Amino acid sequence: MKYRSVFDIIGPVMIGPSSSHTAGAARIGRVARNLFERQPSWVNIHLYGSFAETYKGHGTDVAIIGGILDFDTFDERIKESLQLAKDNGIEVQFFTEEAIPEHPNTARIHLGDDKGEMELVGISIGGGKIEITELNGFQLKLSGHHPAILVVHNDRFGAIAKVANVLAKYEINIGHMEVSRKEKGKLALMTIEVDQNIEKYVLQELEALDCIEKVTTIVE
Repeated sequence: MKYRSVFDIIGPVMIGPSSSHTAGAARIGRVARNLFERQPSWVNIHLYGSFAETYKGHGTDVAIIGGILDFDTFDERIKESLQLAKDNGIEVQFFTEEAIPEHPNTARIHLGDDKGEMELVGISIGGGKIEITELNGFQLKLSGHHPAILVVHNDRFGAIAKVANVLAKYEINIGHMEVSRKEKGKLALMTIEVDQNIEKYVLQELEALDCIEKVTTIVE
């Protein structure tokens, strides 16, 4: 594994006792909020492995909800996030699961409102680093540490090339890209990590492509 700075080794500035259980958990929650694009009215959080065993003592619960409230890892309001969520009308439920996950620090976040819902699985891999491994049933690998574009598209010839051509047009460099699909010929998901935040007009051009269903971004 390559580290970009000393903070990748010693962990980020954060609230709480553990970079894996607190900072990583907050980042998983914040990615969920970013992808949902608004404050949800309800959140169900399923915790696995060591997250399930120690989530209250290590502050994993307040950290995930703090992230969903769009708080950064060092935001003092994380300590009061459960009460703040309640004050904002967000119904929060936690569930501890006995199933053995592939990674010990795993959370499944299911959230929504009267307009829709979303589900993702995130893991905290240490030092505040995370990976999102599933989104609405699509398998993916998203670090949450770089700007990214998530493109839901029709699984057909030329779709990937059309998206890549738009990014090339605006000289946007791709750092990592992968495609996941549930079933051949149906919907697929492109996960594209890039080197800079994407301007709105680029997203609009991507959304206008005839093969694209939805475009979502994660900003740095």
